[in-house]
Amino acid sequence: MSSIKETHFSLPGQTHFYKGKVRDVYTISDKYLVMVVSDRISAFDVVLPEAIPYKGQVLNQIAAKFLNATQDIVPNWVIDVPDPSVTIGRICEPFKVEMVIRGYLAGHAWREYNAGRRSVCGVSLPEGLRENDKLPEPIITPTTKASVGHDEDISREEILKRGIVSEADYVQLESFTRQLFQRGTEMAAARGLILVDTKYEFGKADGKVILIDEIHTPDSSRYFYQDGYHQLQASGSPQRQLSKEFVRKWLIENGFQGKEDQVVPAMTPEIVSSISERYIELYEHITGETFRKTDGEEVIARVERNITEFLNRLN
Repeated sequence: MSSIKETHFSLPGQTHFYKGKVRDVYTISDKYLVMVVSDRISAFDVVLPEAIPYKGQVLNQIAAKFLNATQDIVPNWVIDVPDPSVTIGRICEPFKVEMVIRGYLAGHAWREYNAGRRSVCGVSLPEGLRENDKLPEPIITPTTKASVGHDEDISREEILKRGIVSEADYVQLESFTRQLFQRGTEMAAARGLILVDTKYEFGKADGKVILIDEIHTPDSSRYFYQDGYHQLQASGSPQRQLSKEFVRKWLIENGFQGKEDQVVPAMTPEIVSSISERYIELYEHITGETFRKTDGEEVIARVERNITEFLNRLN
């Protein structure tokens, strides 16, 4: 199986290149972004040494499906998906907040609650909740990018006070976030899943709010299985998650949590293949569609050809 570990393209009109943890992003003519979703995989803020075949295709195609299914709610940045692992879109000026929305008390929100705090990002939570309980209604818990270090929790009031986002824009971001989460919840339910929490990123182009980045993928969202949810809650058992949690679990079992002096366990061909198959299972469960492996030619050459042909038509 071939995979996309990294790319080094010289694309028509290329003006900038940025390599993220899992994505290679090319700026074209200072107007367009070419996002190559590589097969790199990260956990505990560490990029693991082996790429996972088809992982990038899985994430890119899930995002494309949900972006297409929500265009009636808010326009998005996508112009086209010229390759299963590539999205090309317009450059937007991003808002400096991520709109995190939670329908259940899980993850970071649960850790805050369990530590005794009853307010998350300025949103009050009732007493008596347990981990993974459904919240009375979905709550928005935004984060803002720290100038140094990790993202930081922030309240609506603080966002407006600091002038990070104007009140008019923020009201719109909240509205879009709730509508997108409702749509994602409905689509998940149709697949026997619960959309627990997720995040959305927005930008502005031509004076309009635009949805950017990926949405509703297992890397940006948390899903539970509907079947058995209530029984597991009643017994105080952990919920069955549809996410890349299985990768973190394998690393922990083999003595790695991203801490200093820890070494990533050997990623044998068998381990790599098993992770790849699990990502394909995620795709088929979330979308309800059969995954089509893009075999038949060298993957890097295919990706570069498809991008170049599209950019030549675009320009």
